[in-house]
Amino acid sequence: MSIDDDELERYARHIVLPEIGGAGQQRLRSARVLVIGAGGLGAPALLYLAAAGVGTLGIVDDDVVSLSNLQRQVIHDTVLVGERKTDSAAARIAAINPHVRVEAHPLRIGVDNAQGLAAGYDMVLDGSDNFDTRYCVSDACFHARKPLVTGAVGRFDGSLTVLAPHETGADGRPNPTYRCLFPDAPPPGTVAPCAEAGVIGALTGVIGTLMAMEAIKLLTGAGEPLVGRLLLYDALAATFDTIRYGWTPANPLNGTNTAD
Repeated sequence: MSIDDDELERYARHIVLPEIGGAGQQRLRSARVLVIGAGGLGAPALLYLAAAGVGTLGIVDDDVVSLSNLQRQVIHDTVLVGERKTDSAAARIAAINPHVRVEAHPLRIGVDNAQGLAAGYDMVLDGSDNFDTRYCVSDACFHARKPLVTGAVGRFDGSLTVLAPHETGADGRPNPTYRCLFPDAPPPGTVAPCAEAGVIGALTGVIGTLMAMEAIKLLTGAGEPLVGRLLLYDALAATFDTIRYGWTPANPLNGTNTAD
């Protein structure tokens, strides 16, 4: 399907980029992206993916908008406090870009539904706030053979990486899994939730926007995604650092002792 005149004007700044062009914009238009969580990270990611013209955005969130969300979850409005986050986000996306289709999943993601949800999309962005969900989503994306952009924030620090363990790296080895990066979750009680530890609102905007950038790169083929690299952001020091990590043969997903 060709891009109409309205879309040509809307995406003109993308189309003039040699790394994107008309072909890249068409790939964005035909893409299906699932975002886990319409919260601090999902909110800016959804806004920029919608503005970029990603054709279909799936949103998984079982929560409702609360007043305490609005300090960082910029996709929601005060007048929608008490409404489902999926409905609130869908309304905002429709206002930003009527060419984008939203598929709302007002439910909690878990081992019983994660792989089925991931299988229906081209890629997944995980903006969840706990390790159990991150392991669940990353395992599901591995089995569904879908790339995953995953981010995390706490207080004044954020991190981001891209996982594509269903593919092979330039060295011929499998790309690392989330379990290669984090073999075990922190012991219970060692990582305080956002409600207790706090988080600076703008930090979620930084990491969530970077998540959208990585998704756009993956969809269009522009640049080098953060596969095998963990990007770390220290907001107080205003520094970015990158740590490389690799495939661990002992990991339970695509390790050497794993049965096909």
